[in-house]
Amino acid sequence: MLLSDRKDVVAESVSADFEREKLELRAVLASSDLQRAPVQAQLLDYLCSRYFAGTADQLNEYAIAFEALGRPPHFDNKRDSIVRVEIHGLRKRLRDYYAAEGSSHAAKIQIPLGQYAPTFTFDEDRPVALIAESPAPATPALVPPVPSSPLQSAKAWKTKKMWWIGALVPVVAVAAVFLLFHGANPAKRPANSVAGRAYTPETLKPSEDIRIMAGVDHGSYVDGFGHLWQSDRFFNGGTAAHGPDHAIAYTHDRTLYQSRREGAFSYDIPLKNGVYELRLHFAETVWGEDNIAGGGEASRLFHIHINDREVLHLFDVIGNAGPGVAAVLAFKDLSPMADGKLHIRLVPLTDLAFLNGIEITPGIPGRMQPIRLIARDSPYADAEGRYWLPDRCSKGGQLVARTGPISNTSTPELYQGERFGNFSYHVAVPPGRYRLTLCFAERWFSPDKPAGGGAGSRSFNVYSNGAALLQNFDIYQQAGGADRALTVSFRNLRPNPQGRLDLSFAPANNYACLNALEITDEGGSDDR
Repeated sequence: MLLSDRKDVVAESVSADFEREKLELRAVLASSDLQRAPVQAQLLDYLCSRYFAGTADQLNEYAIAFEALGRPPHFDNKRDSIVRVEIHGLRKRLRDYYAAEGSSHAAKIQIPLGQYAPTFTFDEDRPVALIAESPAPATPALVPPVPSSPLQSAKAWKTKKMWWIGALVPVVAVAAVFLLFHGANPAKRPANSVAGRAYTPETLKPSEDIRIMAGVDHGSYVDGFGHLWQSDRFFNGGTAAHGPDHAIAYTHDRTLYQSRREGAFSYDIPLKNGVYELRLHFAETVWGEDNIAGGGEASRLFHIHINDREVLHLFDVIGNAGPGVAAVLAFKDLSPMADGKLHIRLVPLTDLAFLNGIEITPGIPGRMQPIRLIARDSPYADAEGRYWLPDRCSKGGQLVARTGPISNTSTPELYQGERFGNFSYHVAVPPGRYRLTLCFAERWFSPDKPAGGGAGSRSFNVYSNGAALLQNFDIYQQAGGADRALTVSFRNLRPNPQGRLDLSFAPANNYACLNALEITDEGGSDDR
């Protein structure tokens, strides 16, 4: 046999072994043992991906902590034993699996003591493990079935960093953290302030906004709007969990979506008598395309109750917004119950219910407070006392400053920032009817500007929930020239079934642009 022929035979043999090893990995990840341990499933997938890539010899404690378990770059293994704990747990799960469910498999995966690289052994007298594919149902079920495995449909490992999804530490450790840190005033900390138990509330001023980062045990955070978010409180049940530090679409505050409370849990939030608005924040970072568990719609379903009334049945974050996208649910005209508390309860159906954040602000009876956004990174209060928030719930396009005088407006500051490109906004609003006002000024095309041009140089379309509001819109032509403010309003807009006004700005001839927008409640409501 020629040397080249022998090389081909060896290559084919290695390729066949890899396919058998990958089949075994799929079988293990689809097992009930690993379904119950998503962190260790993530870890096994990571270790094997390095093995298949031929870089398992480069595995070390720091790389595993940083790339697989989501620890920060300053991870210190002398203070944090997470890698050793999870590797020990993974070894035990593999032993248990091959002693029971996987006892008949021809291949076995092991993590030998003293190393992190996995090994595969074969018993040629036994059959190769196979993964059964579940056929799609002929007709959709009224209640979607529970997916067979959180990781069965996960995509192959990519070279980008993967992060730990799931519980940060064992429940006992979480409880200890809450006992040590939960609450701003240690002197008032109750004995039962542990994970899964009620946290005794402090007295809140009636004018204060309440913003809670679910799953965060201590500290605070100031978001891009300048709002202060506090650590988790007022909860009963559930556990704290942490997700990956990657971009979340339609928000510039991804920090709010890195931690969550999950399970079956409730919040009982003390409020003074009055009317409030509530916003619940979600981002699905476990299930869905490009997330660790794969799957998609119907992978996670739960019910949401507010003040003992079910407000959402079979809520699906992916179905609402998609994976890795900020999903915000807005509710208006809420008041505390007779016990002086607003009650929020999440009831899991498929997988664990979860919540990233709670936002409660003073409201107006029967109406939502106006929403005003300006296309720049800093807020603005106009001469009439209206507060404009910075641009924080958009996707696509770019922000740019626009200087120089502008006419036809009493609020020229609104036109000193601009978002241009192909972009969209997701604005959460409760059921009702809304007036949308868009603020434009052509500050780029004009005979006296470097870009030149004028009428006909820029045109674009604007859509609300897919319906065209403006078509081939030319700011220069409509405003009568450059540097002239132009406002266009639309009435009787209603949110889509997901509880949003989805606004899209699509180029027709050159880029779309926008300076500011305002959404006001026209009164009335519809059932969600």
